[in-house]
Amino acid sequence: MSAFSRRAVLRLAGIGALCLARPGFAEESRLDRLILQARSFAFVGERMGFISRALLGSPYIGRTLIGGPAEPEHFVLRDDGFDCVTFCETVLAAARARAPEEFANELRRIRYRGGEVEWFSRNHYFAEWGLNNIANGMLRPVVLPGASLRHKTVDYMPELGVRRLAFAAVPSASLIAHGDQLATGDIVGFLSRRRGLDCFHTGLIVVGDNDALSLRHASKSRGRVLDQPLAEFLAENGVRNVAIWRPLEAAALDVIV
Repeated sequence: MSAFSRRAVLRLAGIGALCLARPGFAEESRLDRLILQARSFAFVGERMGFISRALLGSPYIGRTLIGGPAEPEHFVLRDDGFDCVTFCETVLAAARARAPEEFANELRRIRYRGGEVEWFSRNHYFAEWGLNNIANGMLRPVVLPGASLRHKTVDYMPELGVRRLAFAAVPSASLIAHGDQLATGDIVGFLSRRRGLDCFHTGLIVVGDNDALSLRHASKSRGRVLDQPLAEFLAENGVRNVAIWRPLEAAALDVIV
């Protein structure tokens, strides 16, 4: 299928022993149902669009993950609310899962480096989240005209020590000017100008009618998961550069039609 036709399809799309902490999950979660329903879509970006749309209006809930440098890490699964990162990784894991019972393993691999449920293995910095999920075959970077390799030293979390990250940074103007190269399900990290911090927020790209670009994200200030015009978010927050990643297809998925 051509890139253009795949993009046109994506535009239409507009959790156990492993689970040590399961707040927000009923016996059958809404994610169980969404994973099964999403199997009718051929591409992971389509499935992300479908699943994330169903989560619109979910409350913003921060600090839901359990663990610390001096306390045990618990693998938290929940679908009753999200912060900006847990929203993206939950949607990605659900879109990659071929059945509800696969969701927990996908999420574990996305959230933790090497899939090890341990605080020091958690992807705390979002640029590092992206880099580690490129390494494990979940994502690839999206590089638009004007992009450059950004080197940034991060030490916002002293317990993790000092880290040096290198990733592709795309100017915000290029993001808008070359929106035709984006697809529903692309994950965007908004680069921080604060010393020692890589990204201050993240969300999903949604390509709508007439190729309109929206950001679907868990907003702390607005208290919920919502869609917002991408250009509006960039302007409101003075965003200069972003990092973008595209989800890769999981192993062959039996599509139900």
